[in-house]
This record gives sequence, C-alpha cells and structure tokens, in this order.
Amino acid sequence: MTHVVLESCIRCRYTDCVDVCPVDCFREGPNMLVIDPDECIDCAVCIPECPVEAIKAEEDVPAGQESFVALNAELAKAWPSITRTKDPLPDAEQWKEVQEKLQYLER
Repeated sequence: MTHVVLESCIRCRYTDCVDVCPVDCFREGPNMLVIDPDECIDCAVCIPECPVEAIKAEEDVPAGQESFVALNAELAKAWPSITRTKDPLPDAEQWKEVQEKLQYLER
C-alpha cells in the first residue's frame, strides 16, 4: 500500500510532511503536493505532519476521493521532487477549510 495526498491540499500546499519523509516521495505541483506511489514505503510518518489532514493511507481514502489515488500516481510522474519544507501558498489559511477544491487544481 501507499499513501495519498487528498483534495484538502489543493490551494494550501503545506510542506510539513516533506521534511519527515525518509524516501523523498513527495512531488510538488503549482498548488498541491502528491506522493509517488512507487517511492512511498508506507511508513506513515507524514500523516500527523499535515495541518489539513490531506494525507491518508490508500485503504483509508474517504468515499468520493478515490480518484486521488490515480491522480497522485499520474502527477508524480510529471512533477518534480520536493525534499525541503517551503512556505505554504500565500492564501493557504483562507483555503484550509474549503471543501470540494478539485476544480482549482493546477497541473
């Protein structure tokens, strides 16, 4: 199994998870992070680091967000690796509680 970054990361892109990842499996997009399923070792150390609870084990992905499993795999092939914490997006606090953000995903 692998871990998956879900919709709540969109327009926030907190990177607290990146520093604790022992295998550098995170990839950075314009307004979201994803996890490369081929690199993730299922250690789960990233889960408690996310301030918007955007990371779940694949088997714990909530109903309605199953498409994020394939989306993480797809975007991980195109986006560059991120290995250090960066500042979140400037308006991350405003987007933190917003639901249904998939239409705002920038590829």
